[in-house]
Amino acid sequence: MNVTKAVFGVGLLAVAVWLLGRIMPPMITQLLWVALLIIPLMYLGWKRLWKGAGFVALISRLFCLWDLATHQQPDYMQLLCVAAVACEEPSALLFQKVKSADELQQTLAEAHAQGQWVMLDFYADWCTSCKEMALYTFSDPKVRDALSPVVLVQADVTQNLQTDRALLKQFNLIGPPAILFFGPDQQERNAYRVVGYMKADSFLDIIRQAFQKPLS
Repeated sequence: MNVTKAVFGVGLLAVAVWLLGRIMPPMITQLLWVALLIIPLMYLGWKRLWKGAGFVALISRLFCLWDLATHQQPDYMQLLCVAAVACEEPSALLFQKVKSADELQQTLAEAHAQGQWVMLDFYADWCTSCKEMALYTFSDPKVRDALSPVVLVQADVTQNLQTDRALLKQFNLIGPPAILFFGPDQQERNAYRVVGYMKADSFLDIIRQAFQKPLS
């Protein structure tokens, strides 16, 4: 019974970490998962029944943590700041907000009059990949510079309202994150649609292809 209680306790903590992962930076989430694996193993005293599975799980999490640290190269102080203001400042870019298809169409028409491109970002507070895009991709200086002449529009579908669902359905999207590019002719460049998280360098390639001009 004691083992059963311990297993259910770890399960409840795992649910808590999973929920926090929706709003916390990836590095902090990985640290929480590692802690969740280490502490129960210490509690169970490395009993033979749990030793093999626990060791494999721990090693896999450590590899995930190493991969995140070496490839993403985050600033730890920045991660802590982002965790504190994630809900207030979801992106390093400044977006115009749209809530409906009519508002989007009006924005496209205004951009058309100015001969400008439009980038539409589908975002939600509970979307972990949206946070990653804001932290690692949109904050990249080259990305910000490349998008400086572009009208940046964001559809926040956090509340999943009827207008949110209608806007997603209009573009055959299940949910965020998704990034769409519209030319000055108000037509989407479907071939360059981005769905899910994408690193800054790959995102710059998409922008280069969509705009059909070199980036500095």
